[in-house]
Amino acid sequence: MSWEGREVLVTGAGGFIGSHLVGRLADDGARVRAFVHYNSRNDRGNLRYLTPEQLAHVAVVMGNVEDSGSVDEAVEGCDCVFHLAALIGIPYSYVAPRSYVATNIVGTINVLDAVRRHGVPRVVHTSTSEAYGTARYVPIDEEHPLQGQSPYSATKIGADKLAESYYRSFGVPVATIRPFNTYGPRQSARAVIPTIISQLIAGRETIELGSLTPERDLTFVGDTVRGFLAVAESDRALGETINVGNGKAITIGDLAQKIVDLINPSAKIVSAETRVRPEKSEVMQLVAANAKARELTGWSPEVTLDDGLARTIEFVRENAEIYRPEEYVV
Repeated sequence: MSWEGREVLVTGAGGFIGSHLVGRLADDGARVRAFVHYNSRNDRGNLRYLTPEQLAHVAVVMGNVEDSGSVDEAVEGCDCVFHLAALIGIPYSYVAPRSYVATNIVGTINVLDAVRRHGVPRVVHTSTSEAYGTARYVPIDEEHPLQGQSPYSATKIGADKLAESYYRSFGVPVATIRPFNTYGPRQSARAVIPTIISQLIAGRETIELGSLTPERDLTFVGDTVRGFLAVAESDRALGETINVGNGKAITIGDLAQKIVDLINPSAKIVSAETRVRPEKSEVMQLVAANAKARELTGWSPEVTLDDGLARTIEFVRENAEIYRPEEYVV
């Protein structure tokens, strides 16, 4: 499938994964509508890192997925919609759960309704591995039970089920991608890897994290973006939920030590009480089974953890001013 000349909408385009997806679609010749959450500063988020050549293929649309009118206008005339817009910070979902319902559930039904109304040929809805909760078995395949262990994951489960229902009830051509923990350049300090790197680059000798024992399956952002495209391009993905993950796990403590060894081997790692999730809410183990992605889309990961970390460290070094390592970002 060629993206050349196709009209494509990306919601959440100013975010970490969204901006990389916009850039890749632009590179492939698509005409991209980059839907960015409206703000009075005209801040386009991570789209600022796109090259002039990429931006020539991009039309920025300011709006809010919670508003059905702005979503409907953005969707009209599109060949494909990638729906990434969401509230994603787990700690903040303990503080403002209703905001997550509004963005993640109402926003998703607005996108699905608009896609249905305008007859868009393909929509890719974004899920999260957090929907699985703590693993009952590993690796986690798509048949694993869904567990709402945080308000964030509960709202994403609700959004996933809405997407499923619109496929089954109305024939909306939707496929759901379920990325495991994505990392890479442009990720905010809300996530653990830039948190570790930014503290080390700032010269801190004590690195504060939450729990060190959870295991995570880490996927480089370029591989995740290829997963989005592969799911969109596969007719066999319609009506399906597809994991995109490496299939390899590392504990947060071992990950932190790996990064410490690369930047400042003398630094110490501590678990700070203020950063620890509630016990019953912490997801202890996430390891992807990715056979379905290989079978239905031909996708497989390419970037090793060592290579991905090197690229991420380089980005944080070059953009240290955007991080505030002395603060805990929720």
